[in-house]
Amino acid sequence: MSLKRKAFSLLIPAVTLAFLAPVTPVSAQTERTVTKLADGIYEIQHREGAGGNTTVIIGDRQVFVVDTGFLPSAAREDIEQIHEWTDKPVSFVLNTHFHNDHNFGNRIYMDAFPALTIIAQVETKKDMDRFGPGSLQREEKDSYGNQQALQKMLATGKLPDGRPLSEDDKKEVKAELARLPKVIEELKGVQFQSATLTFERGFSVDLGNREVQVKFLGRGNTPGDAVTYLPKEKILIAGDLVDHPLPNVYDGYPSEWIHTLENLAQLDANTIVPGHGPVLHDKTYIYLLRDLMQSTVDQVDEKLRQTAPAMFQTADDVKGSVDLTAFRQRFAGNDAELAAAFDSVAARLVKLVFDEARLR
Repeated sequence: MSLKRKAFSLLIPAVTLAFLAPVTPVSAQTERTVTKLADGIYEIQHREGAGGNTTVIIGDRQVFVVDTGFLPSAAREDIEQIHEWTDKPVSFVLNTHFHNDHNFGNRIYMDAFPALTIIAQVETKKDMDRFGPGSLQREEKDSYGNQQALQKMLATGKLPDGRPLSEDDKKEVKAELARLPKVIEELKGVQFQSATLTFERGFSVDLGNREVQVKFLGRGNTPGDAVTYLPKEKILIAGDLVDHPLPNVYDGYPSEWIHTLENLAQLDANTIVPGHGPVLHDKTYIYLLRDLMQSTVDQVDEKLRQTAPAMFQTADDVKGSVDLTAFRQRFAGNDAELAAAFDSVAARLVKLVFDEARLR
């Protein structure tokens, strides 16, 4: 996936909330890719719109899968791939959080492996039960809104930030307009499957000469973000606590997310699987995310100290006092489209930090 294509997708206004559908509604990852992380451990990066990353961990006795994706067709494709790798059963699935693009494939796995245990942190299970059953109706409504936004871009010839659509952009928009109805049709056959086992702080599983540690290190992207850590292989599977090349900040707890990222960085890992995006090979990006959020929280808090508590202000009153341009180069380099996407993410982050401050 090129950063240019990813940046374009991030500029499209997502009508859906993050827990209802994939964050970026325009296709950016056009090919499904598989990365071997170690013997018997694989990361699957789905085509954009098919779901977040899936990680497959194979032991001598059992298989552990982290996140099951969004589209049933993608989950079935992954299961076929797993059967090619091993004849051992998938005994455990972990949903890292409640967003549907990481757990809507649960039912497909349960049908394929009837003895399966689906695991989630306690708060994730609560949110899955709250939002999951009504997902199709919301997807249909939000798909219509996305189609309207995309059609407007074709009619005006402009991206949401005012820049003209290139010929490649027009192809992306038309492809997405053709894809959305197919997605809804596919989802009509999905039966939502929630977690069947919950945990609070963490646990370990021995798959047979392979230890898998599941941890809750604090709130961040959601109330119940779970991570998976393989101490022997030094592999960390982070869910949407870490998305690349830009964070998912449609919701969450930025002031706590900072500390959760610090806890994440304490784990001895040299291979990091983000919730979306390619595999990372050091912790540089984790620290960059932490610094971005810390700067945003510090600047919003300083503005509130100088003026008035958040309950007496709006996000618009604060946003002009928060300057995150120093981070644009660090995230986007010289890529103009990714820089524009960063500006959109930064604006959402400021609002999210302000909204969090209003609750204090």
